[in-house]
Amino acid sequence: MAFQRVDCDAAKRKVDAGLARLAACGAADLAAAAAEIFAPDCRFHIAHPFNELDGLDAGIASFFAPVKHAFHHCSRTHAIVAAGEFAGAVMVAVMGHYRGTFTHDLAGIPANHKPVWLRFGEIHRIESGRIAESWMLPDMLDLVRQAGLWPLAPSLGAEGMWPAPGGNARALSPVDAEAGRTSFDLVLAMHAALGTFDGHTLDSMDLAPYWTPDFAWYGSAGIGTSLGLDGFRTVHQIPFLTAFPDRRGGQHVGRIGDGEFVVTGGWPSVTATHTGDGFLGMPATGRRVGMRVMDFYRCENGLIAENWVPLDITHLLLQMGYDVFGRIAHLCGDPRTSL
Repeated sequence: MAFQRVDCDAAKRKVDAGLARLAACGAADLAAAAAEIFAPDCRFHIAHPFNELDGLDAGIASFFAPVKHAFHHCSRTHAIVAAGEFAGAVMVAVMGHYRGTFTHDLAGIPANHKPVWLRFGEIHRIESGRIAESWMLPDMLDLVRQAGLWPLAPSLGAEGMWPAPGGNARALSPVDAEAGRTSFDLVLAMHAALGTFDGHTLDSMDLAPYWTPDFAWYGSAGIGTSLGLDGFRTVHQIPFLTAFPDRRGGQHVGRIGDGEFVVTGGWPSVTATHTGDGFLGMPATGRRVGMRVMDFYRCENGLIAENWVPLDITHLLLQMGYDVFGRIAHLCGDPRTSL
């Protein structure tokens, strides 16, 4: 099925406006605002501990209503909105933050009564003008960090809010599929270079031709942000390859090229065996894991300049035998009292 550019543009505008309105509306208007943007039987795939939710009612009760209750003056800001066609469907991807004063606990994370910014990456599949399926990665571990708790070893990268795209990029420019194909080809070539890792040396992956010298890599909480290829290698790539030498990626539920932006994501997108020490400060467990992860890229003059990487760290840790939310419950006075 081929889609006209106007279809992608309309979906892009509707998702951008509808999700912002949903975050900002009053509690009494939540169901009506959600029904404008989501289909009644929408399927939600949301970061742990929300996980799989079937139907709009479940999505409202288990995610949207608790977020709005937790964040006084709740709103959403969208730093990237990209749209395109994938596997016969219109897809819209959004990267941004929920913002509000954290006045009520969320998923067991204690409220700190201060402003917080819950960053997220999302990919939405559109049918008949509404969202039929959503993959959503709010960075719950970063909310834990902002609440004043930290249940892991210190991050190797810098922690903090993710910035909006640099350059002259705009969140809601018209869909540019032609430039998007060029950007996507660049990202695919970089992915192919990642696949040449020989298991021994980083030089077996010739990544320098695909990135600007000072590119910014924005990792999820627990990993952090780095600058340049040297920073990327020390903060993320070396610990990751050491821990997961057999990793296999590219298992995508969505791929979008829109102007200078490229978005990919899967559920899971990467599968691997945890056979090495060090990633997130964890010793090797020998367990098979699947990583719910998205990549938002911004390209500039034929090179990748920025890469935001929402990753469901708490779900990954759970597969590695560490229950972050159980740890938080214990720290907050609700420990396990039996096996």
